[in-house]
Amino acid sequence: MKTDTVYKRAFNQALELVARSGAGAPLPSETALAERFAVSRTTVRKVLEGLTARGLVSGAGRRRIVTATPEHADAFPDAETVPTADQVEQRFMEWMLRGDLKPGAHINALDLARQFNVSTTGIREFLNRFARFGLIERRPNARWTFKGMTRDFALELCDIRELFEMRAAEAFIALPEDDPSWARLRVLRADHEALLAELDARFHDFSELDARLHRLINDAADNRFIRDFYDIIAFIFHYHYQWNKTFEKERNAVAIGEHIAYIDALEKRDRAAVAEACRRHLVSARETLLASLAEP
Repeated sequence: MKTDTVYKRAFNQALELVARSGAGAPLPSETALAERFAVSRTTVRKVLEGLTARGLVSGAGRRRIVTATPEHADAFPDAETVPTADQVEQRFMEWMLRGDLKPGAHINALDLARQFNVSTTGIREFLNRFARFGLIERRPNARWTFKGMTRDFALELCDIRELFEMRAAEAFIALPEDDPSWARLRVLRADHEALLAELDARFHDFSELDARLHRLINDAADNRFIRDFYDIIAFIFHYHYQWNKTFEKERNAVAIGEHIAYIDALEKRDRAAVAEACRRHLVSARETLLASLAEP
């Protein structure tokens, strides 16, 4: 399932590239496409086979060219390009924000499963992850209670996040040159620049970029506890503070700049610069989170 999701996401990205390039344009090499889409060359070959079967690309090897403009129907639905666990998380957060969920509110797992069109097992697994941290409490009859977050909880969370990410950032700059993480980092930098150029219309998209960057860095530590901890980070930092919309665009503009400086330091493998960029960004994130807990 995971591989299928990765393929469908890469295929949709390839469709966008083909549409922008236009008929007659040459396609980049398999290696370049793998780097651009942050996938393996095996996945790229499967994508190219799919494009060729649809008559959108012709040729072979380094001589592939665009032969037709894709239509909307050629793309896989967005729901098929996102892993089920990520879909559950995204839908739960959107539901929580739309409903203005407050501490003490009840959550019915069966109702959510029907609303999200996912299995009750998927919902339970998601809720169980956060029950361990005291944010959600299990009740009888498939019911849960949202307990919310205190200032002390937020401070503890920030302390641990900073310790873990500093360790992960050091591991990242020690990765070999051919590690796929470097290609993903380059793609992320380009995506940050694109978002900054269209910030007025797209500033809400920052949360997704933030999640991708910090997930990439934390994965470099190859530590099961850091990976598991990142789930709670996503919950808190990418959704909880969205209740406070004050100066959201301005905050995101600052954070994008901090991200770009962080990425540049990582690419230079400059340990001191990485530590400073990481510290500066996480201090800003701490301030944003604490501000979100203040009474309006």
